Amino acid sequence: MAEKKAVKKGKSFSRYKMYSISGGKLERKNKMCPKCGVDSYLASHKNRMTCGKCGYVEMK
Repeated sequence: MAEKKAVKKGKSFSRYKMYSISGGKLERKNKMCPKCGVDSYLASHKNRMTCGKCGYVEMK
């Protein structure tokens, strides 16, 4: 019988990297989506920023 292949685990999303603390205040590092509002961020790509929820795209 053929041997089973090992299952690769993907990277886990690190939400703590999206915030920074300065002067006792919590600040967001990434931009928020103008269509979806406060609940979704724009993903940063090489030449664009995109929203995974609604598909909004901003070119850099």
